[in-house]
Amino acid sequence: MLRTFRLLPILVASALFAATPRNSNKLPHAQSTAPSDNSQTDAQTRIRVSSDLVILSVTVKDKFGTLVPDLQKQEFHVFDDSIEQSIDVFTADAFPLSLVVLVDDDLKSDDAAEMVRGLHAIAAGISSSDEARVCRFDLKFYPGDAFTADLNSLVAQLTSAQDASGPSTAGPVPFVTGPSWHAPGVGEPSQAAPTNLGSAPTKALDDAIFSAAQLLHDRGRARRKAILLISDGINGVRFNHHTYQETLETLIRDNISVYSLAVGSASARRKFARLVNYANDSGGETFYAAKTNAMEKLYSRITEQARHEYTLAYVPRGNDRNSTYHTVRVTTTREALHVKTRQGYYTPPSPNIP
Repeated sequence: MLRTFRLLPILVASALFAATPRNSNKLPHAQSTAPSDNSQTDAQTRIRVSSDLVILSVTVKDKFGTLVPDLQKQEFHVFDDSIEQSIDVFTADAFPLSLVVLVDDDLKSDDAAEMVRGLHAIAAGISSSDEARVCRFDLKFYPGDAFTADLNSLVAQLTSAQDASGPSTAGPVPFVTGPSWHAPGVGEPSQAAPTNLGSAPTKALDDAIFSAAQLLHDRGRARRKAILLISDGINGVRFNHHTYQETLETLIRDNISVYSLAVGSASARRKFARLVNYANDSGGETFYAAKTNAMEKLYSRITEQARHEYTLAYVPRGNDRNSTYHTVRVTTTREALHVKTRQGYYTPPSPNIP
């Protein structure tokens, strides 16, 4: 918990009100998410009512990292358990976004200051048909208030995060050798004084993502669901109640993408491994930034990318019915493009029929 959050309400309010008419209670539009034509409405309807569809959010970039927006249905190939599938639903139009902004509440002071000063840029990527919710975590998960697209409500959530922040009361947890539990045997050396074996991080990153995914569970199949994770990547594995695999399964079952913003020096990127894994395995992406101006650009870029992806959906045909996990691969006939989506999905086990 950090005192640097006290700057947040002023920064957010000033930035948002400068960009929004005084008589408006909605967040500024980054780009309209209204259906462009009947095909978009039809795509959302089919996704909403068909429980058999596997829905893939697909990002396509060129070699410069720029989004490629003009691909057509026939330029995609989808493979389920290595079996090519027929694409039943395709659209390149933006879907409404349900976003959980998950903020690491125990960053180093300098990293936290840079992160807080740029947070207001997230609002620039939220439109009136989108919704967002601000949550925090350290050793515990702080869910904040309800999802909202209302400017005043969002500022109130950020203000609440600032009010709840402060110096960490938990601190590092030392691991110390305990006393011997048995009587010394013949010739057994006496036990040395307790030894401090170092400290473990007191952040439960896996639990925080699991809880954020639970908040997105009921937001609707026709919405793009995403978690914007802002963290330094530190995770006290033994403090989590949910494992990485359990958390990932929850993300994949609800088609939730994680966009990780790695905060702090990128010189030792191994510490960001957890952030990278969640992003890659869920079909999201990892971004690195250490300065406020870079973070502001990335916040806007992340929300825009999350809303403007291709949506491909299909009813699986010919895949491995005996498996509860199915691998997915998407390719395009256009050369020199990077295609990204989640790596698979889960299905319940097949019933045993006599």
